[in-house]
Formats: sequence, C-alpha cells, structure tokens
Amino acid sequence: MKAINKIPVSKIERASKLVSTGAKIGVNYIKYYGDKITKSEFEAKEKLNENNASDIYDGLKQLKGSALKVAQMLSMEKSIMPQAYVEKFSLAQFSVPPLSPPLVLKTFKKYFDKLPEDLFDAFDLNSVNAASIGQVHIAEKEGKKLAVKIQYPGVADSIASDLAMVKPIAMSMFNIKGEGSDKYFKEIEGKLLEETDYILEVKQSKEISEACKHIPHLIFPKYYKQWSSERIITMDYMEGEHLSEFTAYNTDQKLANQLGQALWNFYMFQIHKLKKVHADPHPGNFLVSKSGDLIALDFGCMKQIPEDFYVPYFELADKKNMGNPEHFKAKLYELEILRTDDTAEEVSFFTAMFHEMLTLFTEPLHQEYFDFSNAEFFGKIANLGEKYSKNTQLRKLNANRGSKHFIYMNRTFFGLYNLMFDLKARNIKINTPV
Repeated sequence: MKAINKIPVSKIERASKLVSTGAKIGVNYIKYYGDKITKSEFEAKEKLNENNASDIYDGLKQLKGSALKVAQMLSMEKSIMPQAYVEKFSLAQFSVPPLSPPLVLKTFKKYFDKLPEDLFDAFDLNSVNAASIGQVHIAEKEGKKLAVKIQYPGVADSIASDLAMVKPIAMSMFNIKGEGSDKYFKEIEGKLLEETDYILEVKQSKEISEACKHIPHLIFPKYYKQWSSERIITMDYMEGEHLSEFTAYNTDQKLANQLGQALWNFYMFQIHKLKKVHADPHPGNFLVSKSGDLIALDFGCMKQIPEDFYVPYFELADKKNMGNPEHFKAKLYELEILRTDDTAEEVSFFTAMFHEMLTLFTEPLHQEYFDFSNAEFFGKIANLGEKYSKNTQLRKLNANRGSKHFIYMNRTFFGLYNLMFDLKARNIKINTPV
C-alpha cells in the first residue's frame, strides 16, 4: 500500500477533500439512475452502495483521524448500515495507507527531540499496521521486540472540525434532530480527544492490565513510559493474528469457546467491577496468540460508567422490571429515553419500541449459558434494526433519546456481541464471578 507523504490538517484542506468526495457520490447517483433502466432496483441499489462506500472510504482514509474513526464506528452498526459500507468501513480498523518514513522521523524529532535510532537498537521505518488514528512500527531494545504506535500529525487538532463536517450525515442516518443533539456529539468529541492523548492511554492500559490480569486466557502487552509521549506509545510486540483473521478459518470449537469466555469475562469484569470499560471492541484491537490466549490492545477509548447511569441501565435490562409496565416506564424516564415534554403518542411509541428492543437484546443476560453462534438470534437483531430504520412514524418523531452515556455503552455491547458471533462461541457462562 502506497505511503502518505502529507495529511490534510487545515479545515480548508479537509473540507475540500470531503467536497471532492461528495462530487464523486453525485456521479454515482447519475450512474444509479442509468442502471435502473437496465437492472433491477435491488441490483442498481447494491451497485450504488458499493460505489459510494468505496469513494467515501477512499476520501476518509486520506484524511485519517476522527473522520476515519467515525467510519470505523459505523462499520460496527451491522444491523443499520448496508453491507457494502460495513465491509469497506471495517478496513479502517487495521488497513489504511501508512505515513511515509520522513513523516515518521519528523514525529519522533518533535516529541523526543531524537530519532528512533537514538532510542532503540533497531527500528523499522515501514509500518506493520495502519489504522484510523495511528500506525505501528517494530523496534528492538536490548533483545526485546517492541511495538511503537505513532499518531498521525494533526489528528487531535482536527477533531472538532471533522465532527462538524460529518455531523449532518450522522444526524440524517440516525434520525437525530437538531434540538438536544449537541450532548451526543460532545460525548463523541470528548472520547476522540482522549484517544489522541497517548500519555492517558498508557496510564489506562497499565491500570486495565493490572486489574484484569487474573482473567484466564487473557493477556496484555507491557507498556514503556520512558519511550512514550503525547503522540507515541511503546509496548511489547505481541505475536498473534487479528481476531478477524482467526475467525475466518477457525474450526476448533473448543478454542473458540475458550476465547469467547475470556472476552466475555473481560467485559463483564470491567462493566460490573471497574465501572470503566474498553469501549472500542472491534477485531483490530484483539489478537489470538499461538497458545490460544486472547491478547487485548489499545486502551485509548475507555468509558467511565457513572453510578447514576449504571444502576437504572441494568435495572432496565432486568427481566422482572421488563415485565412491570410502570416500573419499566419509570426507568425509561430516568435514562432520558422518555421525556416530560413527550406527547402521549411519543410515550406510547418509544415505550413499546424500547421494550421490544430490550427484550431481544438482553436475551443473553437472562440465561445461565448462551450460544453466541446462534444465527437466528443475530438475524432477529438485524431484522429489528431494519424494521425501525424504515419506520415512517419514527421518522416523524424526535429520536434524540437517552442519556449521552448510551452512545459508548451500546457501542460496547454491540461490538462485544458481534465479536462473540464472529467467534461462533457457544456455551458461554454469562454470570461468571471474575
């Protein structure tokens, strides 16, 4: 993959890239109307989605940073996004053009006032992995193999302007109205800013590694503060393959169950014991070791779960509460899903909608063991997402629903469920004491 010598960093440069991408999308729609003459509506729409997904991703991967990170987040919305977008945007997890060697050297000089050769015994200027916010290089020090993650230039400074540019697209996609939408985008902006603070990431990585080291079949790299800075992180190089690569060929059910249980225990311990969770559960952040252990990486995106959100969130998911209409409705108000200014129509609609969604989505939490290879369960989730994405009544109502904390908590559970399904993990003990 060809390296990038320059990343657009100014608002004008980044906006211009999005404008040129928009022009390509316009051409795709002209082709779509032509295709409708010779092809079926389904075939024409599929081709449109493929062309748009490809052009949007090609534009975003040149920008890198938060614009590409949003694409990565959207790739996890498998029940909402067309498949063409899911496949293309998921490349943002670990397959984007890397920085050129001169830019890598410039970054080291800026943050250490030294070149890599002054810090390490050996350093490969060609990256082995490039994602949305940074890329990874291999280094050696005193016989130890290290992974050095370097953040792309200008990422932190462009977050606010990037989000402002993608905001109209996201609002349209998720039916978010202007009123009250700022709290959701501020939540995303705050988390993205945290992800660019590599000093914070090293701190969080060490804390999570220490707190979760007791969980069977789960391992972490060691992090090196002396070779890390605001934009560079050095850690142990972990031998393994990305979870998506492993799941593509694995036929060992026992190993899949072992990895799935480790993954489930890791998340349940964080959520219920630490009240702080790794809120970026995509395949690029997990490796499978040759010994069959799960390796957890990248703790830049950690979501603190406030007690006043945690309690009603899990009370709402309790099967007894879902069977008590008045109690269920009270929790909806507590979590800002229902609002005091709602009309009778909105109260009725959103109460029924969230009851239907939660009844299905919390099904694994109500069982002692769960089979995450159950395609029927995940098919129901996809069908429900499609049902409400096409619901004309929902389009008329204000869908700004729920506490801002839902964004990363729901993302965590959606991502976790998808990883468990990819693993085809079975007989997973749900309430394991960890």
